[in-house]
Amino acid sequence: MTDIAQLSPADFCAWLTERQIRRFSLVWDEEAGSVRASHLDLAPLAALLESDRRDFDRHEGIFVQVAPETGVLQAAVIHRTCRGQGAGGVRFWRYDTVEGFLRDGLRLARGMTHKNALAGLWWGGGKGVMARETGSSGDVGARRRIYEEYGELITSLQGCYVTAEDVGTAVEDMAAVFSKTRFTTCIPPRLGGSGNPSVPTARGVVRGMEAALAHLGRGSLHGKTVAVQGLGHVGEPLIGFLREKGVARVIGSDIDPSRRDLPALFPGFDLEVRIGERGDNSILFEPADIVAPCATGGVLNPRTIPQIRAAVVCGAANNQLEDPERDDTLLQERGILYLPDFLVNRMGIVNCADEQYGFVDPDPRIEAHLGDTWDNSVYNLALQVLEQSRRTGATPARVALGLAEERSRELHPLWGHRGAQIIRSLVRSGWEKG
Repeated sequence: MTDIAQLSPADFCAWLTERQIRRFSLVWDEEAGSVRASHLDLAPLAALLESDRRDFDRHEGIFVQVAPETGVLQAAVIHRTCRGQGAGGVRFWRYDTVEGFLRDGLRLARGMTHKNALAGLWWGGGKGVMARETGSSGDVGARRRIYEEYGELITSLQGCYVTAEDVGTAVEDMAAVFSKTRFTTCIPPRLGGSGNPSVPTARGVVRGMEAALAHLGRGSLHGKTVAVQGLGHVGEPLIGFLREKGVARVIGSDIDPSRRDLPALFPGFDLEVRIGERGDNSILFEPADIVAPCATGGVLNPRTIPQIRAAVVCGAANNQLEDPERDDTLLQERGILYLPDFLVNRMGIVNCADEQYGFVDPDPRIEAHLGDTWDNSVYNLALQVLEQSRRTGATPARVALGLAEERSRELHPLWGHRGAQIIRSLVRSGWEKG
């Protein structure tokens, strides 16, 4: 019997096509206390989720399609919508197995629930994932159609999920999504959107770094050395902000050879760029004051943590801990102060959330998140979490998670738990039949 969870995404698409399944869903049934698959053939995936204790957290719905024209495997994963519509970006990435594809969506959606709650946004948690090397995803000419089809998927979900930009996706891709759905943000400024959210994200990470140093009594960023993993959308502007703060040296790494030219954008600044292979985490082991993971998740684990020499880990990448129940403790045991990603990388989604309310330059709401007067700013909330961690002995990640969980279950003051109602209506109407 085929273990469909271990199929490659491309083979899984072929498997679905053989069974004439274009769409399917995996939905948490609260009354039954189980995951309901839209098709009997997909029951093994439902069983996989039910048995999982790490990444699956009673996610309200997972909606998957093989895009009708391009054949790309696409999914929208909704975790919890108590505070409002599930919201989070769409990631276009390479996955080895179907299980890896689903797990990434599960972890990212749950992280968005916590991030949105800590930021004080009336949004729930959701995430999109699309699998490279499926269908015509390698065809440059087909790229716009891939994102248009993703927009059509989002429209079919009737507003329970609002998508945005994430790894592997660019602002122009969001224009293609926007052409097929109104449930999206991060669209280009020429279309009335806020564009790339990476710059405010980088600013928020810097504020987290400053809170960590203040908590440790190590002064400011001036004169410090920072190692940055990932020099893309967030990593590049992060270097600029670190230079403005007087950081003495940045060592950066990326898998994209074109990043070798990055030092030319920062003349006179001590910036070293290293190009590595996918899965190379050696940058985390540099003798730096701060390590900033800004690429993909799962890089903090029993293989990497013993080799980290920095006093602080604070970066923009989502889901940096491979196992949240284990790895934050490993960091604490080594005396490394870890600020969880969902606490400090909020500014991208804040930028997206505010998009519908128009633009002010400078925006006092954005500056409140980045300042030090509002209790719930990145800086002040980080200090609160770190102080509670010191007082109770709990790791900062556990403290932040507890606060995020509490807030995430607050019902939207106007719409209540509308996202769950929409998902139930999608199931009743036979969404998977198109």
